[in-house]
Amino acid sequence: MSSEATSPREAIVQFLTSLQSPACILVAISGGSDSTGLLLLLAEAMKAAPDLEISLCAATVDHGLRAGSADEAQEVAALCASLGIPHIISKWQGEKPKTGIMAAAREARYSLLADAAEALGANLIVTGHTLDDQRETLRMRGMRTEQLSSGIADAVLFDRRLWILRPLLFATRADIRAFLRARGVRWIDDPSNEDTRYERVRTRRQLSAGPAMPTDTRAVWEERLTLSSRAGEWLDRHFQLHGGVLGQVMPEGLRQDRAVLDYTLGRLTAVFGGQPFVPGRVQMDRILAFASGSGLGRMTAGRVVFDLRRDGLYLARENRGIMPLVLRPGEAGVWDGRFRVENLLGTTISVEAQTTRSSLIPVPVTGIQPPRVGAVNDSSMRNESCAPKNLGALNSCDKHRNEGGWGKHLPKAAWKRAIASAPALSSDGAYLSPKSASMAELTPYFAPFDRFLTRFDFIFADRLSAVFAMAPYAGLPLRSIDGKTI
Repeated sequence: MSSEATSPREAIVQFLTSLQSPACILVAISGGSDSTGLLLLLAEAMKAAPDLEISLCAATVDHGLRAGSADEAQEVAALCASLGIPHIISKWQGEKPKTGIMAAAREARYSLLADAAEALGANLIVTGHTLDDQRETLRMRGMRTEQLSSGIADAVLFDRRLWILRPLLFATRADIRAFLRARGVRWIDDPSNEDTRYERVRTRRQLSAGPAMPTDTRAVWEERLTLSSRAGEWLDRHFQLHGGVLGQVMPEGLRQDRAVLDYTLGRLTAVFGGQPFVPGRVQMDRILAFASGSGLGRMTAGRVVFDLRRDGLYLARENRGIMPLVLRPGEAGVWDGRFRVENLLGTTISVEAQTTRSSLIPVPVTGIQPPRVGAVNDSSMRNESCAPKNLGALNSCDKHRNEGGWGKHLPKAAWKRAIASAPALSSDGAYLSPKSASMAELTPYFAPFDRFLTRFDFIFADRLSAVFAMAPYAGLPLRSIDGKTI
């Protein structure tokens, strides 16, 4: 994709050419000019290339936030029917939050789109984000930080299951509207786009009053991709995971390039702290100064305790502010931003943190400690009877392992701290037995990656997934990007 404005038709042709096939594309269409243009551009391009093994479907999310939204969704449905494109209307049900409505609507929108994609058999989603959206985003982020931003990503993996692609990210809204006018196709103007209570609307007006901003994000994207790759290599060489709850950075890893350390420690902090975002600049400067300093000791930042010792830097979740999660039979949820739990039992369970006063030690999630720095578990070293996937009461294998295995060569205070913040499952006030615990699926959850993962962070996140002995992330459904084979 070029950093300069691209014609909408050229952008769509390039997108379809780069796509792996066969494919079924779900178009997220609100009825606005950008998403309506996206749908028609795709339909026209595919009609002109009938040999493509690509099909289209569409979905409209009715957020129910204003009068007329249901009628607008029906208008979109009629347009899709006229084009012979399968279409679903998904309504955001339930009570809406009084604050943070835009963020909540975004979460709901992508969840509903993913469900629609599954229902229609689509394997990727496309949205109508444009160069105008990119410029607005860059301006808003530029007002908050001096750091160079990569802006809106052209590809994002949602919920580990579906890629969201933005083929019009370098096309302008004016060009898209010109395309629609030439075909006599109307679009719906959302009145919220004129509501100056929203920062994006105010930013849009500021940008329209001046000359167009140059938007050279491609160089920034390449830097991010290179950094992600270097960070993945850093994980392989310098990081070790103990019991799924205690991280260790080897001393040599703390002497690496500052940019790599900034990237890796920031994202490890978010993962171990269960936070969706890396710490801010001030906190990161504190973390880096501490990690690269000569004095040993401890500090806390981003809900993580950093314990610097002669054998490296240990990271564990701070043992406070950890709220329990109650799940009824069949329910699933994310506990503390660090573990996804699905209750397959016939009774309600509670997920809470271990305490140092408890006589029960949780079964570590990864089963057996990775034997090498950065290496995942060797299948030959696994003992499935001693490595259940779930956490519950202590069993004989785990007692032996923690008394003479993992804990033996780890700093006692660091290991004890990590265990205290590990999840344990209980029901009716008693810890589950290993047999009962096996009926509750518990897997690590990476808060900064598992909901929305940009392609810029994909390499690092995928390497981290391997360190935690988890399945890899779904690969990009593209054969090439910017004409380069991937």
